[in-house]
Amino acid sequence: MIMLFSRSPARHRLAAFLFLAAFAFGGPSPASAQEDAATKQFRALPWKLEPDVGSIAGKANVPLTGGLRFLEPEATSKFMELTGNLPRSDSYLLGRNDLGWFAVFDFVPEGYVKDDEKIDADGLLGILKEGNKRSADERKKRGLPGLTLEGWQIAPRYDQENRRLEWATLLRAESGEKVVNYSTKLLGRRGYTSAVLVADPQNYEQDIREFKTALKTIQYVQGETYAEWKPGEKVAAYGLGALVVGGAAAVATKKGFWALLVGLFGAFWKVILGVGVAVLAAIGSIFRKKNT
Repeated sequence: MIMLFSRSPARHRLAAFLFLAAFAFGGPSPASAQEDAATKQFRALPWKLEPDVGSIAGKANVPLTGGLRFLEPEATSKFMELTGNLPRSDSYLLGRNDLGWFAVFDFVPEGYVKDDEKIDADGLLGILKEGNKRSADERKKRGLPGLTLEGWQIAPRYDQENRRLEWATLLRAESGEKVVNYSTKLLGRRGYTSAVLVADPQNYEQDIREFKTALKTIQYVQGETYAEWKPGEKVAAYGLGALVVGGAAAVATKKGFWALLVGLFGAFWKVILGVGVAVLAAIGSIFRKKNT
């Protein structure tokens, strides 16, 4: 998932957002009407706030402490559409209260992922870059901005203690602006919870620190933890490395390398979504105004 950022003044960021909002809502309209429509639709989403607790597919709980907000799947899909992205099903949104950053979560019920695999970061990057090239035409057909994968911002690494895989990719938009996608997988008994963080590359270290703090509070419910898996239960057909490329590496072992790339073609443009310049900053300004 991609959001593009600008260091221009706030009024220019908001103007850019309102232009995109007008496009999303079906055509141009007066500036004041655009602002009203955008503000009302974002604020009207059924946000969950503290002291509520978010639930991801009934598998994991998300305490909304420390200034977090949460959306259920239907509202998350609406949020994606409002920001110029493709709609999503069965996804959940967690973000800082002012939406200075946010992440989209999905639970993938593909079974217990064995974590004893050595990760080949260079090999995985090559696969992702090929998938990125093949997704270009699909993005163009859907009117999404072009994105070029440049490399790792954080190479894939696995936290054995917390059963969490993480990595971050650095991408360049057509405008020349760079964006960071931070991804993490939280392993569970019957699958894994996947999250992609929208972060500003000029502030990504702080955003990732805040997001990791939030991740520490997310807990699988009883009966769904990684440690509760029992021999004989479903095991995923791939390991840690395949998670970085969407699990499609498992298909490649049976159908060949090009089948893997087709899988990436289908997954990559859905996961990495494009909007326009400064949308996240503009949305954040709406909520900061409300809080004030």
